[in-house]
Amino acid sequence: MRSLFHFAFNVTDLDIARRFYGGVLGCAEGRSTATWVDFDFFGHQLSLHLGQPFPTANTGHVGDHLVPMPHFGLVLALPDWQALAQRLTDAGTAFVLEPQLRFAGQPGEQWILFFLDPFGNPIEIKGFQSLDTVYAS
Repeated sequence: MRSLFHFAFNVTDLDIARRFYGGVLGCAEGRSTATWVDFDFFGHQLSLHLGQPFPTANTGHVGDHLVPMPHFGLVLALPDWQALAQRLTDAGTAFVLEPQLRFAGQPGEQWILFFLDPFGNPIEIKGFQSLDTVYAS
């Protein structure tokens, strides 16, 4: 079964959201009203609604680092991850976790980066040499 993921969450300003998700991340805008806007988030549907973003806490362990929970993100093929990492770096993104390699030489080897959108919503992006190894253990 193949499907698309849909995630709806709150932002406090749709114009800022458009500049970040559309401009910085390069996501195509879909439908919108005065209170929400949809984006094609690398093949998945994000619906950003006006409201108070969900609370987060730095309780997620990623190696020796604590990252905000809950969070969402993407798993990309490594060349796409590298392009997005460069796009974020060029935009001056303040990373929670700088782009880095985890599990080098092990099953599930992955590149990761972690950042917050302008509203404090945490996003993690992972890159794999092969998407067939995402669940390798």
